[in-house]
Amino acid sequence: MNRLEQLYERLPVYLQNVACSAEGWRLQRRRFDQRFHRILADYRERATWPDEAIRQYQDGRVAELVQTAVRDVPFYAEWFRRNGVDARSIRSREDLQQLPILTKNDVQSAGASMFSAAIPISQTTMCHTSGTTGGGLRFPRAFDAEREQWAVWWRYRGWHGIQWGEWCAYFGGRSVVPASQSAPPYWRTNYPNHQVLFSTYHLSGKTVPAYVAKLRQLRPAWIHGYPSMIALLAGMMLDLRIELGYQPRWVTTGAENLLPTQAAVIERAWGVKPRQHYGMAEGIANFSECELGSLHVDEDYSAVEFVSVDGDPTAFRVVGTGFTNPAAPLIRYDVQDIATLSTRGCPCGRPGRIVQQVDGRAEDYVVLTSGALVGRLDHIFKDMTEVREAQIVQTQPGELVFRLVRSSGYGPAHEQQLRREIAQRVGPDERIRLEYVERLPRTASGKLRFVVSSVVSGKLGRPAGGVV
Repeated sequence: MNRLEQLYERLPVYLQNVACSAEGWRLQRRRFDQRFHRILADYRERATWPDEAIRQYQDGRVAELVQTAVRDVPFYAEWFRRNGVDARSIRSREDLQQLPILTKNDVQSAGASMFSAAIPISQTTMCHTSGTTGGGLRFPRAFDAEREQWAVWWRYRGWHGIQWGEWCAYFGGRSVVPASQSAPPYWRTNYPNHQVLFSTYHLSGKTVPAYVAKLRQLRPAWIHGYPSMIALLAGMMLDLRIELGYQPRWVTTGAENLLPTQAAVIERAWGVKPRQHYGMAEGIANFSECELGSLHVDEDYSAVEFVSVDGDPTAFRVVGTGFTNPAAPLIRYDVQDIATLSTRGCPCGRPGRIVQQVDGRAEDYVVLTSGALVGRLDHIFKDMTEVREAQIVQTQPGELVFRLVRSSGYGPAHEQQLRREIAQRVGPDERIRLEYVERLPRTASGKLRFVVSSVVSGKLGRPAGGVV
């Protein structure tokens, strides 16, 4: 926790709302300026294009991205030379197969040689990601890359009728409420972005009534956030027979795979079918659900390849080339998620291949001593690039074992920082143990589960009931 975060936690609630709004205003100015709205208009227009026109557009951006990367990024100049590939020969998504697949370890090892020498740091923002494994990446992202990612997300929202400026109840991973706080309000307000930010670290059977009371007061038409947390709230409401008192118009999810069981619980509790999009900070793939329920590959955003998984003819690794961020381009990057594909088109008429399901970033909950269930703790590792991989193992409520694969630069100061980050999100009362290992086990499909729990109340997809 840095000094600003420490200061924020000491502020009274009304000043924390001011701080959230100040940060929202800063992001609003950077992300959603006039150029963003022009980019969004272009994305909306391309949703009406035929597949062939989209394919030509995609091929043009692939060729441009590759030429720029080889010219301006030291890593790619050497990468293409070492693999004997002439950048001028890359003119389409298929041509990319001349190159090996890029892994997270490749990017971590390359360090600053992955960054463009032609884009000033003043024209970028530093992006952090932890991914499903807890191993962090830190790279510059051009301002236009950020605008494009938000544009493709707002295009998808527009498909469902969500208008710019709609107020939203947000259930995500931001630590806006101090872990030490034991009474409402468990939310803060970001006025410029029209968001009420609900803490996902305080949700338990005891606190559900306070959450529901705030939603009844606000009556937001739009609820958005991590599906694990939205489904958890909806399931607890069903268990406790608490009704929301109104029907939201939209529930949208991101950052995690929306499981069928989660969607069913949300629809049963609130009477609305949740919609999802699939994306990530690296910006190498994006899938958007249309109003008919099909998950379309956004072909104008990146060049996505589906690479077969050995031994399973129905499973494909998601490998992508993101052409929006020349500041730190990722070419044929394996995002470490597995997808199954649909052989049918979508009657909605929008372009893009159809993904049936994404098997990635699904995890069990962590159960705290208080009975609160917490998901998406990968934010602990957001800035911990010295941790290659991480996994949380839990056998009893309130006891957490963090298994860590360290890089060579990891030292005592990083362990102290890690313990502070853990305490910030789960509070000071949990029993924490760090274990350092050489490698972490994978599932049969090659995935690393971030949270492995044998606590029944923390199991993902558990049946309704058992609220503590």
